[in-house]
Amino acid sequence: MTQNPVLAAAPLPTGFDVVRSTAASRAALGVSIVLVLLAASLPLWGESSWMREFVEIACYFIFAMMWNLLAGYGGMVSIGQQAFFGFGGYVMLMLGNFAGLNPFVAIPLGALAAGVIAVPVSYVAFRLSGGYFAIGTWVIAEVFRLSFANISAVGGGSGTTLTALRGIERATRESVTYWMALACVVAAVALVYLFLRSKRGLALLAIRDNEVAAESQGIPVARMKLAVYVVAAFGAGLAGALYFLGNLRISPDAAFSVNWTAFAIFMVVIGGIGRIEGPLVGALIFWALNKFLSDYGTWYLLGLGLLAIVVTIFFKQGLWGFAQQRWGWSLFPTQRVLVRGGMER
Repeated sequence: MTQNPVLAAAPLPTGFDVVRSTAASRAALGVSIVLVLLAASLPLWGESSWMREFVEIACYFIFAMMWNLLAGYGGMVSIGQQAFFGFGGYVMLMLGNFAGLNPFVAIPLGALAAGVIAVPVSYVAFRLSGGYFAIGTWVIAEVFRLSFANISAVGGGSGTTLTALRGIERATRESVTYWMALACVVAAVALVYLFLRSKRGLALLAIRDNEVAAESQGIPVARMKLAVYVVAAFGAGLAGALYFLGNLRISPDAAFSVNWTAFAIFMVVIGGIGRIEGPLVGALIFWALNKFLSDYGTWYLLGLGLLAIVVTIFFKQGLWGFAQQRWGWSLFPTQRVLVRGGMER
């Protein structure tokens, strides 16, 4: 039986070492731990509005991170990920309102349901490729929207309210929602980072670059693509369940709007596609623009479009990609670099 050369470890030349981290990444790890611990204490001293803003940013970031995993690393450009975003939100609401389950417990279950439903959906989506795949995923999302719009138990086209939180005090609800959002952000970054640093992550990049060549080297292309598609759906469902828990209301037009994927594409392109830091930078920029400029109506949308055009023309790899090329910044390095023994990066 031949060993997969992509996944196999090759012997190192004498006097060389494989370096997988940088001084910047090690410093970033320490700073990140301090920031997470500080952020975890926010409900003890911060204002409730700050927690709500963080939950919104967290949902943007997680959704953009999953789209980046799917398209930026997996090469599967989808404009229908809102199908799983809305599905996770609706499952969370139904488990809370109808099954009597604590909505906070229902959040990971909603995400799990989105990942499960992605398996049969993939049988349809993976029959298409390229632009047809992108349009096909959009059509699938519209099928989800129309299906939930015709379910009267969840309010039909007008939507419904999450009533399962009525017995929980507002301060407790906001604090727990915030802590769950923080935990979801940390988990999303950690899991995606560890996956991309693994041999499976290398295989995924090989599939993105050339499916035929990757398969000829023994990589199970179909299985890898399905796994990434399911994980991206799980993450999108997690973001949706978290978002509508904080919003307390859901409707088909809000849950399955194509704007969610459009916003994710904007965030990833602005920050830098195919980089873990990209969705984080893009989510912060998008939130700031949405926070301070949304009152300007159509001028706000024109500003988003103008910014996207400027970045794609002058910073083709996104703002973080430009910074990485110019100054060598890499907070989450996934590549392996061969250096002489004793040398530091």
